[in-house]
Formats: sequence, C-alpha cells, structure tokens
Amino acid sequence: MKPKYSLKSTNVIQLAPCFLFLIITCSLQGQSFEKLSRLETTQTPTFFSEGANDQAQAMAASIDGALAFYNKHVGFKPNVTLLVLSPDDWGNYTNHPVYGMPHYTDSKTLVVASENNPFWKGFLPPLEKLPNQLAEKIRSTYTNKEGNLNLQPFFDLIAIHELGHAYHIQGNLNIQRKWLGELFCNVFLHTYIAEKEPYLLPALTVFPEMVVSTANADQFPFTTLAELEANYREITTKNPDNYGWYQSRLHRAAGNIYDEGGIEAFQKFWVALKKQNEDLNNSLLISFLSEQVHQSVADVILEWDK
Repeated sequence: MKPKYSLKSTNVIQLAPCFLFLIITCSLQGQSFEKLSRLETTQTPTFFSEGANDQAQAMAASIDGALAFYNKHVGFKPNVTLLVLSPDDWGNYTNHPVYGMPHYTDSKTLVVASENNPFWKGFLPPLEKLPNQLAEKIRSTYTNKEGNLNLQPFFDLIAIHELGHAYHIQGNLNIQRKWLGELFCNVFLHTYIAEKEPYLLPALTVFPEMVVSTANADQFPFTTLAELEANYREITTKNPDNYGWYQSRLHRAAGNIYDEGGIEAFQKFWVALKKQNEDLNNSLLISFLSEQVHQSVADVILEWDK
C-alpha cells in the first residue's frame, strides 16, 4: 500500500544521515565565517546571513536557554557554534545537499536554515484528506502571519535536538543504541521546551502526531527497534518515509517520558549513560533503563511492537 504522502520529493534520501546522528557530519574544512554577521548579544557564538537577524536571535536565545538549563541540571555544557543561513549562503558553509536540514559540519558547528524551503514543505500532507481535528491542529499550529502553512516552528526546534547530540558525544556518554541516542535527544528537547518554553509545545508535538497519524506502517520495510539498529544506514539513506515514522514515534515517546518522569527522568538518563561503560544486551538494557532511568524509557522497548 502506498503512503498517504511522501517525504521523497525533495531529495530527502540524501540527507537523513546528518539529521539522525551528530557523529556523521557534512564538513567543509578550514571554513571561516567572515562573510556572515555575528550576534553580539548571545552567549552561543552565532553567525547569520543577511536578513536573518531576527531568526538568529530567536534560535540563539533558545540554545543559550537550553545550555543554561542543562548546565544547572547535569553540570555540563558542550561547545557549539550556530550558523543561520540563507539559501545563497548555504553552499558556502556546508556540503549538505539539501537546504533546510539542521546538521553539524564538525563536532560543534551547527547549521540551520533561516527561511522556509521545499524540504520543509515536502512533509505536509494534503490537509483536505486528513481528519478535521488533525487538519485544524496543523493549521492553527503552523500557519504563519501571511496565512501560509510553514513548518519552520518545528524545524527550528530540531536545533535543540541536535544540541542534545553535542551533549552525549562531547559528554562521552555510552549511548548503547543508535535509536537510544535519538530518544535521548528527543527527551532533551521535549524536557527543555516543557520546562522553559511551554508555549512552543504545540509546534513540537503536532508534527510527529501528523506523521504517525497519516503514515501507514504496513508499507514500511522496517518497523521494529531491532530493525532500525540493524539497518540504520539503509533506513537513513534509502527509506526516508520509514525514518520519519521512526523519528516521530520517538518524539512522541519522549513526550510521554517527560509527562511521567519530569526533569528527573532526563537527569537520571544522563547519569546512567555516563556511568555505564559496558555495552548491554537487550535484556540487560531493559532492566538498566527501568531501574536506573524510568520505567517509561524501558517501555519504549517493551511496548514498541504492541
């Protein structure tokens, strides 16, 4: 059966690796930022294209907020530089093939788009084919001041998800599973937004609800967490619809983890992965997550296929 909508229309097949995992980067070695403007009002080093000052200010403020928040709660702050780029500047500062995908060019330089683009638009299903309640949620959450649908509010938040990767890599956490690294970053993102910027929760949660509700899992070649782990490269490079479904389910799981465990769930997540140096098999991982983090984290494994 064909999916109700497709994520393949904007060359998404080429870009998933940088979105999924920080350690895979799209680099330009020795690149300076002298042709960009620099914000002087934020702690995070932030450079931006002409016309992107407001966007850069807002995103840098959120990253500053997340860094301060988690420095207080886990006692660690990674080094990150933010680039907010127009389509014209994108190719000058990254080799990433698709404008609009947040990613790192090295271990600490995070690149994001400054404006709406075809990649973001490719995620929107035809609203007239959706249930009225879901269609209205999408309209009310992602309609901009010009009256057009724009998923930028969600994709701007993915920068904080990517910041989570800087935490677990620069913090030397043993992340245990690739999918668990994504869950970690989604919990990182959801916890910060819920605690410090709760007015952004609709922008964060409606997108994954849209994807999970409209995608038909029967048409995906892979659906289990074990299959994601074993076929990670194939899913991220050849099955972008499948990847989007996995990521959206992990987003929703992160919201449930926060709802059940609060900020303490993330704090325990951090401490547990920091201390656990040895790799765990699946049975031990379930017990570890249940006992050392929160039952809701272990439930991601236990209830995934139900």
